[in-house]
Amino acid sequence: MLFCGIDTSNYTTSVAVCDIDGNIVANLKRPLPVKDGERGLRQSDAVFAHVKNLPALMNELSALIADRSVCAVGVSSQPRNNEGSYMPCFLTGVAAAEAFCAGCAAPLYKFSHQQGHIMAAYSTSGAAGEEKDEFLAFHVSGGTTEILKVTLNATDLDVRLVGGTSDLNAGQAIDRIGVRLGYAFPCGPAMEKAAEAFDGKTAPLKTSVKGLECNLSGLENNAEKLIVGGETAEAVCAYVFAFLSKTFSKLAQNAREQCGGLPIVWAGGVMSNKMIQSRLASLGDCYFTNPEYSSDNAVGTALLARKKYIYENGL
Repeated sequence: MLFCGIDTSNYTTSVAVCDIDGNIVANLKRPLPVKDGERGLRQSDAVFAHVKNLPALMNELSALIADRSVCAVGVSSQPRNNEGSYMPCFLTGVAAAEAFCAGCAAPLYKFSHQQGHIMAAYSTSGAAGEEKDEFLAFHVSGGTTEILKVTLNATDLDVRLVGGTSDLNAGQAIDRIGVRLGYAFPCGPAMEKAAEAFDGKTAPLKTSVKGLECNLSGLENNAEKLIVGGETAEAVCAYVFAFLSKTFSKLAQNAREQCGGLPIVWAGGVMSNKMIQSRLASLGDCYFTNPEYSSDNAVGTALLARKKYIYENGL
């Protein structure tokens, strides 16, 4: 008994499979190509890239599952579970999921991309094993920097926005600075490697946090001053991740004060960064997952399909 997940974000085409016990059977991904010097894709280009990626990934999926039974399919149909939340790139995943379900007569469940991110991080970070049914989640990526209060319900996740950025997203700032330094988009992994090679002292960290909101445009401005001032790429990258770590730490402390000291699950591509993780771990009761489940993936969507199928069928 298998459960499939499909996610088509603005960065990656993803297909995943889990079994009835929640074990991850497959986590297949293909990044969307971005030209050198560019900082992302237009939606029309992302849609085209998914249309090219999906047939190969679905064929790979079919070979992996062979003759085993597909009980249900989950798909990311929108960025968030809000009315009006919409991005054309998710329509490609919905079309592929509908076609797949028609072929195997399995039910199709629709979730948000954000629910998938949170579920993947929750299930693979150890939080699920400790039965953390109510928690704070930081969803930090190129398109999102949000603080969320999350409650597990019978069929999926109740997600309520409580804070986040008021201007740039963290991933946006990283990629803008990275491209400025000459790194290829997405810039996070290369910048992390550069930062690890820096053994000096970072420039003063003048973060901007008020309650549960932060401003990150200052990070880009400060990094530009460092670049113009002749700082090395390694020093700039180390500054970027130290700045974000300090910002997230302040936000996390404020969120706990307002929301009753809940545990925190960290999700999204930016939270793949081991340097940021190590600095935030000192907060305590924090849950981080591996990069393959933190960055865009369909594992959470597959796990949500499993959760909803089990509930609807009384298993």
